[in-house]
Amino acid sequence: MKVMKFGGTSVGSVNSILSVKRIVESASEPVIVVVSALGGITDKLINTSKMAAAGDSAYEGEFREIVYRHVEMIKEVIPAGAGQVALQRQIGELLNELKDIFQGIYLIRDLSPKTSDTIVSYGERLSSIIVAELIDEAKWFDSRTFIKTEKKHNKHTIDADLTNQLVKEAFHSIPKVSLVPGFISSDKVSGDVTNLGRGGSDYTAAIIAAALDASSLEIWTDVDGFMTADPRVISTAYTISELSYVEATELCNFGAKVVYPPTIYPVCHKNIPIIIKNTFNPDGVGTVIKQETSNPQSKAIKGISSINDTSLITVQGLGMVGVIGVNYRIFKALAKNGISVFLVSQASSENSTSIGVRNADADLACEVLNEEFAKEIEMGEISPILAERNLATVAIVGENMKHTPGIAGKLFGTLGRNGINVIACAQGASETNISFVVDSKSLRKSLNVIHDSFFLSEYQVLNLFICGIGTVGGSLVEQIRCQQQKLMMENGLKLHVVGIIDAAKAMFSREGFDLANFREELQKKGKDSNLQTIRDEIVGMNIFNSVFVDCTASPDIASLYKDLLQHNVSVVAANKIAASSAYENYRELKTIARQRGVKYLFETNVGAGLPIINTINDLIHSG
Repeated sequence: MKVMKFGGTSVGSVNSILSVKRIVESASEPVIVVVSALGGITDKLINTSKMAAAGDSAYEGEFREIVYRHVEMIKEVIPAGAGQVALQRQIGELLNELKDIFQGIYLIRDLSPKTSDTIVSYGERLSSIIVAELIDEAKWFDSRTFIKTEKKHNKHTIDADLTNQLVKEAFHSIPKVSLVPGFISSDKVSGDVTNLGRGGSDYTAAIIAAALDASSLEIWTDVDGFMTADPRVISTAYTISELSYVEATELCNFGAKVVYPPTIYPVCHKNIPIIIKNTFNPDGVGTVIKQETSNPQSKAIKGISSINDTSLITVQGLGMVGVIGVNYRIFKALAKNGISVFLVSQASSENSTSIGVRNADADLACEVLNEEFAKEIEMGEISPILAERNLATVAIVGENMKHTPGIAGKLFGTLGRNGINVIACAQGASETNISFVVDSKSLRKSLNVIHDSFFLSEYQVLNLFICGIGTVGGSLVEQIRCQQQKLMMENGLKLHVVGIIDAAKAMFSREGFDLANFREELQKKGKDSNLQTIRDEIVGMNIFNSVFVDCTASPDIASLYKDLLQHNVSVVAANKIAASSAYENYRELKTIARQRGVKYLFETNVGAGLPIINTINDLIHSG
């Protein structure tokens, strides 16, 4: 027996819901199918209830859309006849109940958490009844009767022992297909409807799989599996075929939304593999999550994930040094107020502790910590506690990082060479996760440079800005065009031209340009070229591994070098102006390049590209 869970996108359209039918009916063993609400319905239910509570009569229009969506879905997927009529009647009764609840909220202008939990439960109840009617031989089960919760820290948490017992009783004999609404549960004392939170359908499936010792847990979603990074940010990201439970947990906790993080814990203890599959590409390989991966010699890091709404709160002061119990008080105050901390970084001198929280929790966290340490702040032992906002947390994850020297050095060296400032960092002794905090503006660049540096990408990329496309520059562009494939195949190097500039026009694009027709494209799409535009576009693009190639003889272009080097853009110059200018200027450029870990190269200044400068340098360095 196996458990299959289908998310909102998998039951969001006629085509996807018919794909669910095909996938389930093709299973060779008994299956328990857990489904989410139709895609977007949970958000619509929450939004409609808020409108009703605010006294906005437009809630009725939103409710009509919910009704229309379910009625039309039934018409499209259930054949006309007695079955469709009976199902429309059953769904109609539930929608009438929901309508009465919304009307009550509108009249009394009040929305309690208990009422809100009841409202959102209708999403899964409606979708699961439709899918149960659609799939041959399916039997519907009400998850509220066996998924039981208790209230802790103002949140509904699973009562594991009671739930396991009730799941076993509910499924003492397992039909060919069992249909279960995910996400919803009930309070073990009052019986009130509760829910397991966002992503709770995954958790429902994991609880059932663990209680019944399923052969596997399949999570069907709208992606092919876990990817090395967010494909919306990194176009070269690819699907990871295998992850350990530890690696998957780390990636989930740091923003990879493929699986709801608590899902992994119940099945991990029973060593039940989790298989991530794509409903829209059922033949895809997907990702398997299990105890141990079959290729222990794979790359040091498996994937990168990030949380882009991070606030960093630092408790600091010389009055903390050597004082026992400061961290206990910090985490006790936060826990009492239900604030989750996902990163902790402490100076060994003990005079500061930094904690990472979601932006939404930052104000409350500062408030409770200022209250907790009010006496110490008043005496000047601890500074007033403030939040640093608009940050992002990045994590690199992989069990092969264990005992591998140089991973952290390579990580921070790579970030430094690309001008990315690390605000805080944390690494556990388990060595499976290194996390660090950067300014949110640097997130895209951080993800790209790490993906490239740790060979998660197929090729290492150099992003080139070519300035001047006369005889020298034009020849260079043609050389790059002709050599691109060879360099990729033989050297694993991809030269990516992201900027082309001449005296009149300039064009820039992260996606790069077709070098066969670059002159025509520059005339059509280019903007007016001037020093300020060139500087602002290159610095503003903030792209990783960037190189400015100057094929002009312009003193104005040479004046940009210092600013570009200070923004960690390497400079390669055929232009002789800077290297033959006042010696102080030349020394300053070389010093900035060395300090920032970038290159300032000018071999073609002498001897028309023959390696004269390098040869003389080698003779000098060898004494």
